[in-house]
Amino acid sequence: MINRRAFVVRISGLVVAGMAGGRLAAEVPGSSAKPTPITIYKSSSCECCAKWVDHVRDNGFEPVVHDEEDMDAIKAQLGVPEGVRSCHTALVGKYLIEGHVPASDIQRLVRQQPGVTGLAVPGMSSGTPGMAQPGAKIAGFEVVAFQRDGTTRTFARY
Repeated sequence: MINRRAFVVRISGLVVAGMAGGRLAAEVPGSSAKPTPITIYKSSSCECCAKWVDHVRDNGFEPVVHDEEDMDAIKAQLGVPEGVRSCHTALVGKYLIEGHVPASDIQRLVRQQPGVTGLAVPGMSSGTPGMAQPGAKIAGFEVVAFQRDGTTRTFARY
């Protein structure tokens, strides 16, 4: 049996390690939580896209990033409807993620598995993860669930 002091020291080390990497659940020995793989296509010169990649990484995803300059061709190849397009496109499981969708909504999508093609924040809303100023509240936009035919419905409002 482990004594209380040794237990507190061990847990404290795990918490510090988790805070440093933003992935406590993935670093706890014996934990079944692993980062969720996400494939992201973005322009190499887009700073807001790089910030969104950091946002999803810090919130339990393991991004594989592909810098592409012809994003319209990628979006067409993947089947992203024109009406929901934004600056970057991601794939998580069977779903498309378009634009600055908050990680919490992607987690909800993966958990609930609704019958949609994906989620989008069309355009470049300034209050979204990756676009908002550091420390600013994430607000002032809508996340839509979309189908391949371009139909949408509200998924979340901020």
